[in-house]
Amino acid sequence: MALRFDVLIIGSGLAGQAAALRLAKTRKVALVSKRTLEDSASSWAQGGIAAVLDNRDSIEAHIRDTITAGAFLNDPRATRFVIENGRRAVDWLIEQGVPFTRDEGGYHLAREGGHSARRVIHVADATGQAVQSTLTSLIRQQANITVLEQHIAIDLITGDKLRPGDERCHGAYVLDSASGEVLTLGARHTLIAAGGAGKVYLYTTNPDTSTGDGIAMAWRAGCRVANMEFIQFHPTCLYHPQAKSYLISEAVRGEGGRLLLPDGSRFMPRHDTRGELAPRDVVARAIDFEMKKRGLDCVYLDISHKPADFLHEHFPNILARCRDLGIDITRQPIPVVPAAHYTCGGVVTDLRARTDLPGLYVAGEASCTGLHGANRLASNSLLECLVFAEAAANDILEQPTGDLPQLPPWDASRVSDPDEEIVISHNWDELRRFMWDYVGIVRTTKRLQRAQNRIRLLVREIDDFYSQFRVSHDLIELRNLVVTADLIIRCALRRHESRGLHFSRNYPETLPRARNTVIRRRPRVDLRD
Repeated sequence: MALRFDVLIIGSGLAGQAAALRLAKTRKVALVSKRTLEDSASSWAQGGIAAVLDNRDSIEAHIRDTITAGAFLNDPRATRFVIENGRRAVDWLIEQGVPFTRDEGGYHLAREGGHSARRVIHVADATGQAVQSTLTSLIRQQANITVLEQHIAIDLITGDKLRPGDERCHGAYVLDSASGEVLTLGARHTLIAAGGAGKVYLYTTNPDTSTGDGIAMAWRAGCRVANMEFIQFHPTCLYHPQAKSYLISEAVRGEGGRLLLPDGSRFMPRHDTRGELAPRDVVARAIDFEMKKRGLDCVYLDISHKPADFLHEHFPNILARCRDLGIDITRQPIPVVPAAHYTCGGVVTDLRARTDLPGLYVAGEASCTGLHGANRLASNSLLECLVFAEAAANDILEQPTGDLPQLPPWDASRVSDPDEEIVISHNWDELRRFMWDYVGIVRTTKRLQRAQNRIRLLVREIDDFYSQFRVSHDLIELRNLVVTADLIIRCALRRHESRGLHFSRNYPETLPRARNTVIRRRPRVDLRD
């Protein structure tokens, strides 16, 4: 089936939904969601949105905090652009009806690690869920937005395969996961808002949908990718066999939570003068160090010294989830471990969210705008989604709608049904485990080379599988995960220093000059050509 739209948006998190709502007044939009509109990494965000909303705070202070956390690799123009547009982005959410938490002075602002002031606006401890549900209800009311849930993008449709001299993106091939049918979705403008790649690691705070799809598709289409070595490991993921990587918000430490060893002693002051309020990379490495040094399964985050009423008001969801698992956070510390949390690198974009491929935009975690540098400052991610969703929408609205060439349907004439689905699950498990073991919080050149050798074998095996058998949801995700893992390893091997989230025992020093790791894809013939 072939369908045509003015704009195709791949991904239904905050960036995708915010852009769709801004475009729907005058454009026909398709919004593709791998699961449902409510299922995204955005909806899992607990902390909030960082923006300068208090007269005692300043744009310059927020910029300074962002660049300090980013180990001075941040792009100054992009950082200023996002932070200067922060208040307007939050005001837009308020206009849409997001019920941010209030106090006697107006909106309650939290302080999180790496921030020098209270500037994180939130909805208790479930900001992402509240924002997502608010926008989702608006999306479902828009006649100009066609929602395609339970659909997963396979690859972008690029003009170089259609006619000589055509260097534009014309949409994407998308699999209907329920029926198995592949749709040809044509669009003059395509926005990738498909999130990050946390599922490339064995332990992650991300939902199952975070498989690097947007990054992998843009890479295969010829876009530059940058800084993929910077994978943020959140320091405090709930350690419990039934927790399924439940995140304990940064705001718990911001409100006075203390990290403890099993004997009840604090350890963060020995690693950083900022203690528990140090940036995430510092805290994650400190926990990793203490766990390895002492042979621990976890450390503990204690907020029990705060009044119970305070915890019920500020952390109702964390309190309830821990209580369900037999942990009373008003009286007991929370067992925590680091877990892969955020992909700071991604597809290179400009300040209008444009990529190297005309007609293709990327916003949110799949992008590399320059805001995060070598480490994302807490609660800057939802802010980036909002600002670049608006930037992409504004640029698209300034462009003529234009005509589309005749797009070929998906060709499945040379493939058959897979005979051994077990290959997919085995490769998935192997990939995630060796990425955790070899490309984790602390790295060595030898570990990275071991991971690269294994990746090369997996790439050949999965490409062979993809060329012979009918596509499935699991195969598409595995193919994208392997591409993303390869990009992470290649970037990590190129960085001969330790900076931000990338710590190498072979290169423990930080170089005087901060440089981006930008890689370009060598042209190759796609196996379906």
